[in-house]
Amino acid sequence: MSSGTHRVAILVYDGVKLLDVAGPAEVFGEANLLGADYRITLVSTTGAGIASSIGMRIAVDGSATTQPDPDTFLMPGGDVYPRTPVTRDLVEAARDLAARSGRVASVCSGAFVLGATGLLDGKRATTHWKIADRLAALHPRTRVEPDAIYVRDGTVYTSAGVTAGIDLALALVEEDHGPDLAREVARSLVVYLQRAGGQSQFSAPLQGPPPRSPALRRVVDLVSAQPADNYSLTELAARLNLSTRHLTRLFREELGTTPARYVESIRFDIAKSLLDQGYTATQAASLAGFPGYESLRRVFARELSISPAAYQRRFATTRNAE
Repeated sequence: MSSGTHRVAILVYDGVKLLDVAGPAEVFGEANLLGADYRITLVSTTGAGIASSIGMRIAVDGSATTQPDPDTFLMPGGDVYPRTPVTRDLVEAARDLAARSGRVASVCSGAFVLGATGLLDGKRATTHWKIADRLAALHPRTRVEPDAIYVRDGTVYTSAGVTAGIDLALALVEEDHGPDLAREVARSLVVYLQRAGGQSQFSAPLQGPPPRSPALRRVVDLVSAQPADNYSLTELAARLNLSTRHLTRLFREELGTTPARYVESIRFDIAKSLLDQGYTATQAASLAGFPGYESLRRVFARELSISPAAYQRRFATTRNAE
């Protein structure tokens, strides 16, 4: 673990999302109040200040090339990417900082800048779920994991949208100074200690727009309200006044899944929420509508590659951590 000064360089540019910059910076700043020594510098390609995504001006400490070698280089995102190609000067600045850094991290669409440098070639990475497919298309040599909160591959870290940058920064603080200090930072900022990197960004029903079909939207409402009820294909079809064949076709054509798997995904998200609230895995399984703990464990293993108990430990709130 680190005990000395740790330099963090954040590369900003016109259109950068303000929270992608401020969120991680506040985590490092709060850690400093608790004994860490992070030296945060904001840099741009030219050394001139920039305008954030909301128009707020951000002053910088200088250009990327004039700053000392950073221990951590952070690349925040902005709505400008991937709508437009990453500019050459930004690619060159990011490549220079990455080459001089001990570790590299990105928030949200900052992954597109890292991708343009070639840094993500042959690596696992993530970004906001809405643009994950675009990242994969632009960088086919990168294994994009669209459902993860953040991904670490060697010394390269990528994270999902906006608040996931806070999760990532907490993980970096924990890596540098251990879980106790990271927990104190989370408690001070009144945020979760750390969402596990492999945790889903959103539940399956929320990963995109709500279903177009009123019948499928009704399924979400039914299961969310009473997850332990019987939602077999026959029962669902009867409640919706549809034939089993028609209901199955709706799921296949609109959502690309089966009614059973979709119901399971809603129950899975409910179970995660119950675990977050402090319920035991057995209680969460029962209240979320699973036949028993073993059924819930199998879904966790398939979706997150961890057990419900491991998920609960890694997604502890500050209340649980005390």
